[in-house]
Amino acid sequence: MARRIHDMGGMTGFEAIEVEQDEPVFHERWEGRVFGLFNLALAFGLANVDRARAAVESHERDAYLGLGYYGRWLEAAARIFEDNGLLRPGELDARAQAVREGAQPTPVDPLAIPPAPPGFSLSARRTIERAPLFHLGQSVRARDVDASGHTRLPGYVRGRRGVVVAQYGAWVFPDTHARGEGESPQHVYCVRFEGRELWGAEAEAHTATHVDLFESYLDAAPQAAGEMGTTTV
Repeated sequence: MARRIHDMGGMTGFEAIEVEQDEPVFHERWEGRVFGLFNLALAFGLANVDRARAAVESHERDAYLGLGYYGRWLEAAARIFEDNGLLRPGELDARAQAVREGAQPTPVDPLAIPPAPPGFSLSARRTIERAPLFHLGQSVRARDVDASGHTRLPGYVRGRRGVVVAQYGAWVFPDTHARGEGESPQHVYCVRFEGRELWGAEAEAHTATHVDLFESYLDAAPQAAGEMGTTTV
């Protein structure tokens, strides 16, 4: 299935990443404000973390690449506020333009922000009665899931075979949680994929990538000849 631009793992054709020495937490003041704004939106229950990630991922290719990291966060926050009725469509751009023309920023009525839900927590760990479907050392194959919505299954592992090397218990399932369809918690596994399984014969020998995957992303796969399971990452 086609991959969306945010799912960049394994893609080619991009410039090398420039690693900054002594990189600041925020390059500009507005980035810190956006970071705080985004986390307040989560704390006040305007969106769950998976809905927020889905909003960040929803930009078209040019916008996603051009906005920058916190620019994507800002646009996603505006969308979340619009969904909750705190902003009208286009209102944020109109306010920003007015400020650029000399108007004073419009204060926000704190009473208009809904209170955080009782017992609010950002923890996604859950307890379920269902036993894990896969065991340590078992060969599995990542499914090619629908990528039109939010998912935590990277495109570069879809259809690839790996081995379960750790179990992490049950966690909220992001795919349904982002769509408002419930938490649907399920078991999560660490799966080891050999480099040549992911990247082909030209991959560096004796390398592997470990990916944490939800149970519904996986199918059992026949164990390859000579393959030995491992129980540690």
